Amino acid sequence: MSTMDASRVLLLRELLATTSWVERTRGFARTMRSSTDDPGGLLLVGTPDDEPWHLAAHLDDESRLTGVGQLKPTLVRYQPPADAPPHLSVTLQRLEVARRGETVLVVAEELAPEALLQRAWDARKTGATILALDTGDQELESVAHESLVVPGSAPAEADSSGLITPELSDILTFDSVQHLVSVAAGEISETPARHGFRDRLARMLDTVSGPRHLDHDE
Repeated sequence: MSTMDASRVLLLRELLATTSWVERTRGFARTMRSSTDDPGGLLLVGTPDDEPWHLAAHLDDESRLTGVGQLKPTLVRYQPPADAPPHLSVTLQRLEVARRGETVLVVAEELAPEALLQRAWDARKTGATILALDTGDQELESVAHESLVVPGSAPAEADSSGLITPELSDILTFDSVQHLVSVAAGEISETPARHGFRDRLARMLDTVSGPRHLDHDE
């Protein structure tokens, strides 16, 4: 995560402090971490026209910064180019061999296609945990063990803590929730010695060279 993104997430958390969204994203991230056993077992998949490159890069950063291997994602793609490197050539067929201890995270701002829903359901039957980050796709949510539904852009969208104000509806976007989830995944710790997000932000600001990101081959 770049220092600009880290600063943005810190500000976003402060703006959302009076709502349930910080804890909601932490709970979702906790499930994502606890259901994934090994590096590469977090299978990230989007829709044919919107692959979750940004979230994959942030989770890769969090894995490297925290030393938590199970946060390192595998980006699952629909039709990778023939010359794509191996780590960017994983197709939907990977979901067909998903197993217990692996997590399929579907990131879909639009409706998930039938081919994805079927493979996610098959992965669930073989023991994988299915998570959904979506905007109200009921079919996808019926397949998922747990869903994080991002409210629409209409003013005063309701959540469990009350009404989101028109100002907050402008910043609580599908993209910003992905930032909150990735940061929350990196800060959850089984030991009290783990540094908090503010400490990690300070370290990143003092770092001369930025973190690596997944290379987009397109």
